[in-house]
Amino acid sequence: MKKIAAILSMSVILLATACGGSDPSAQSANGEAPKSMVPDAEKYDPKRGEGKWTPENLTLKPTLDEASVSLGESIAAVKCTSCHKSTEEKLVGPGWKGVTQRRKPEWIMNFITNPDPMIDKDPEAQAMLELCLVRMPNQSLTDTEARNILEYMRKNDGVK
Repeated sequence: MKKIAAILSMSVILLATACGGSDPSAQSANGEAPKSMVPDAEKYDPKRGEGKWTPENLTLKPTLDEASVSLGESIAAVKCTSCHKSTEEKLVGPGWKGVTQRRKPEWIMNFITNPDPMIDKDPEAQAMLELCLVRMPNQSLTDTEARNILEYMRKNDGVK
């Protein structure tokens, strides 16, 4: 029994030392500060986000497409509302009320179709992660599904 306890104790100690993190502000072996793990972080555009959506390839009409709104609401009911409310209230993720006024449409589209790189690079997404403590999972939305959800978000924010 003592032998098993000693082996378990040693295993825990080895595991703890092997998995211990390093201080991110520490210098590397060659004396330089560590480089960002995010490639091209200095080229990141926080208004657009990370992904294929740009102001040039995402145009919004001044009025809503009601068919898209309806489809977006249906998709959101299946893929989004377990974590997001249409109000300002936080559930697991932040509430959606006002999101289309705070963020550019291309940022929203890039975030919902490409959440991991956005969370890794975007200061606003990182701030949301600090508040919510849960990373948004990639829902594998098609471009059309994401666009329909955006249209639903616009209606939620009062666009007619």
